[in-house]
Amino acid sequence: MDSGTTLFSIVIFGCIANEGYINRPNEVEEFCIFNRNQNACNYGVFMGTMAFLCCMAFLALDVYFPQISSVKDRKRAVLADIGVSAFWSFMWFVGFCFLANQWQVTNHDDNPLSEGGDAARAAITFSFFSIFTWAGQSFLAFQRYKLGADSALFSQEYMDPSQDAAGAPYTSFGGDDEESPEGGGGGGGGGGGGQANSDAAFDGTGGYQRQDY
Repeated sequence: MDSGTTLFSIVIFGCIANEGYINRPNEVEEFCIFNRNQNACNYGVFMGTMAFLCCMAFLALDVYFPQISSVKDRKRAVLADIGVSAFWSFMWFVGFCFLANQWQVTNHDDNPLSEGGDAARAAITFSFFSIFTWAGQSFLAFQRYKLGADSALFSQEYMDPSQDAAGAPYTSFGGDDEESPEGGGGGGGGGGGGQANSDAAFDGTGGYQRQDY
């Protein structure tokens, strides 16, 4: 995961959690700075927290990724990176529109001292930046997936070395095509010669040698 997405989520969460709740001088209860809409502040805090945790999880996955031996698991990890990044890009687009709209309709008379105004604008600004950082992360993950597909990284199934060795054909030591040891060669030669002489004796090609007495 890009470090920008992690930083932006921390900024958004921190701005709203620390300075996103204000009250009038004559009030005790604090309200959300975005048009006193608690849902706006809750949305920003929740999104910032979950985005940060998601960044940490995928950062750990990036570190562990070289240790993944299964091709299927690698493919799932890259596809998850694409989907999650695209999801967060959409959610931050919704969050930006929501916070910007609530800030636009906020009655600034409810905040005569203009407390937390900079924090509110910072949260809106970094929500806008988060749209593009998450979208860029999704694009990079897609390029990574295409690179893996083009290089046949995801097209071949991973074979466990133990299973590969077990499924290999059996190769005997001292095959038929190899030369026999000297002793065996002599015996083989003798056997071959005896077979040739026997055939010659039966078909008459060997000839009959008469012995003189």
